[in-house]
Amino acid sequence: MAKNKSFIKLEGTLDGLTFYQKDGESFVKTKGGISRDRILNDQNFKRTRENMQEFSGCAKTGKAVREAFASVVRLMGDSYISSRLTGVMKKINKNGTGLRGERTIDIASNKEQLIGFEFNPKDVFSSKFYAPYDAPVLGANRNDVTVTIPDFDTDFFINAPEGATHCKLVLASGLVSNYAYEAALDSYEPDNEEENGKGGTAYSAPILLKGDVGGDTVLNVNIPLGSGGITPSVSNLIALGIVFYQEINGDLYELASGNGMQIIMVG
Repeated sequence: MAKNKSFIKLEGTLDGLTFYQKDGESFVKTKGGISRDRILNDQNFKRTRENMQEFSGCAKTGKAVREAFASVVRLMGDSYISSRLTGVMKKINKNGTGLRGERTIDIASNKEQLIGFEFNPKDVFSSKFYAPYDAPVLGANRNDVTVTIPDFDTDFFINAPEGATHCKLVLASGLVSNYAYEAALDSYEPDNEEENGKGGTAYSAPILLKGDVGGDTVLNVNIPLGSGGITPSVSNLIALGIVFYQEINGDLYELASGNGMQIIMVG
């Protein structure tokens, strides 16, 4: 058993290695009790080291997604969102260029892997909200996004949890850079550190869960950047969600469960 001193806290099993948390510290162990020194130096474990290195990069990229959506992850995400994002990044990593252990994590060229990602698979967005809406409109610089939801009947197009009296529709936009292995640093680093992990969120006005909304709902998020807009190696992940509330004595209280959000576009 060895301590994991990296700031990236991994959990799960990969290629015979088990990463876990105990008493606030991170540890790694092998099934056969093989020493850490052997894993890091023995030629027989070269493939294991390659997998560990790429896994660490994928975890780092997934963390950037969570940072970009930090304002809504608490509301929408399940307890496994970290590992599920790492899994998506590993699929992207397998399509990357370079030697094994150093393959790029090219989100910009693998956007389809993230479209449809659910923040909580137990509360799938499309099972909560099924009103038609227009495709997101990106500005020329890709840092501005607008979604328009035409007027709809909440009785027919929203599946609200028990006790909910109102809802809000939520548009979230998050910037995530491609990642590449940097030999000098012996780690994966973002192509664009400045833009990586930035995000923004827009909420609709409260919608009464009874009859028609009464008009179109227009949501807009603008992430302030320089005049040149988003660089080509950075992707804009766009998510649409719904949050439910219960009205008590004139005040709206957010429900802890039943909220859903999905990545609907990567620009």
